[in-house]
Amino acid sequence: MPLLRRRPLIRAAMVGGAGFEIGRRQEAGSRPEPAEDAASEANRIDALTKLKSLLDDGVLTQEQYDSEHARLTEGI
Repeated sequence: MPLLRRRPLIRAAMVGGAGFEIGRRQEAGSRPEPAEDAASEANRIDALTKLKSLLDDGVLTQEQYDSEHARLTEGI
């Protein structure tokens, strides 16, 4: 009989521990991850490169380029 009682207690401890860990990670989640910052920086560089090539090819006007460039470099 002790074995039947023990399984629900172990399961409850696992669920409670998992909930605690998730809560702790969410509190710490307000800090940005360095890997995410590096990825967003790489995406920003790619977008600026494509933007410049569109300007050079004559697809964009200088005003459109300046507007998008300002939007992409905002906050740097």
